[in-house]
Amino acid sequence: MRLRRLAAVAAALFVLAACSPAGPDDPPAADGVTTVSVRVWDDQVAAAYEKSFAEFSRQNPDIRVQVNTTSYADYFTGLTLDVASGTADDIYWLNALYFGALADGGKLIDIGKALPDEVGGWVPAAVQQYTRGGTLWGVPALTDGRIVVYYNKAMVEAAGVDPQNLTWNPTDPAADTFLPAAKKLTRDAAGRTADQPGFDPGTVTQYGFNAGRDLQAIYYNFIGENGGRFQAPDDTFAFTEPRSEQAFSYLVDLINTHHVAPPASATNTNYDFSRDQFLQGKMALFQSGTYNLKNIDDGATFAWGIAPLVAGPAGRVSVVNSVIAAGNADSPRRDAILLVLRWLGSEQGASFVGGEGAALPAVTAAQQGYSDYWAGRGVDTRYFGAAGGTDTIPAPSGPKFGAGSTAFEPIFNDVFAGRVPVAEGLRAAQDAGNAALR
Repeated sequence: MRLRRLAAVAAALFVLAACSPAGPDDPPAADGVTTVSVRVWDDQVAAAYEKSFAEFSRQNPDIRVQVNTTSYADYFTGLTLDVASGTADDIYWLNALYFGALADGGKLIDIGKALPDEVGGWVPAAVQQYTRGGTLWGVPALTDGRIVVYYNKAMVEAAGVDPQNLTWNPTDPAADTFLPAAKKLTRDAAGRTADQPGFDPGTVTQYGFNAGRDLQAIYYNFIGENGGRFQAPDDTFAFTEPRSEQAFSYLVDLINTHHVAPPASATNTNYDFSRDQFLQGKMALFQSGTYNLKNIDDGATFAWGIAPLVAGPAGRVSVVNSVIAAGNADSPRRDAILLVLRWLGSEQGASFVGGEGAALPAVTAAQQGYSDYWAGRGVDTRYFGAAGGTDTIPAPSGPKFGAGSTAFEPIFNDVFAGRVPVAEGLRAAQDAGNAALR
């Protein structure tokens, strides 16, 4: 469910959504059954959906649901073309980078108006994230929950670090327990830790933490935890504000000054580098979300655990990113679409996703099944929820966010690599991003 960086496609989607034609009329088949197509990008959830929709069709024999799975790498490219040609699926997943353009272009069904009695059963942060102009534009299907810290048990025990109670602070070193811990957890080829004399940052064999240009897992949360903002209420970028700049500076120093995180040359272009380092036993603390839980459960050959998000001066502040199932407003199968969307937004419909541990449902009543599944595998998921904190920073918003991020991310690459000073780079990035919004 990650907020990935297909921003150029988002910009194209904004243009195409406004001019795409309506789809052709498609009456029920000869057997009187209407087929509703649902497009998703996750194989695990697709498998759970197949079981869910089998039960739906048993209860609604006049509707069959066809699940179409597309890889995330190609998902929005294909969706852009299909929206433009009027051949998009009846229901399709959307994330925060893309829904605004389609909503503004009149391509999505008004869910707040069509299913008002269901809204109270959905994760409030997801409802807020996909409400635009006072209208909810999709059924919250999945949520990443709060960001957490996965940790290597042997590494933290050997270093005497308690990952459950770490706090970072950019202005008060006495209040910062995280940086000393990250140094103890970082080792060079000679076995020296980053807080010991003679430590060689050029031969690191074990990193303490995954600081890097990762919006969802890292810098967005650090900004919120320092009381900063990434965007203003009008969707313009505001990351040069003092508290936001402090957060960026702290992260950049973790990489380039303290060397407790991998170099930006490795992470700027490979979003899975740090995850793979963690799985290979080369990183002690890996801050991420539910979207990496199964990867870690499948790939880790060592004992690992989950701790709450590293806290900042403002506490534990997490972005909560969700995915909606959006109804195609151009489809002639509106009534059937709404029945399927109501099912997806119900406890029974969502229980198949949670019960198989495929993803965390955005239907609150179905989340216990997810917790139960992972508890059965010995994994404690409570920190993805309220036990990991309740404060949030709003997820990225605006129909042109993609165009803005396309403009500022190359400059962020230079900032995290230490090629330009943080303040200078953030100003250039903010100016470029806001210019792209106009």
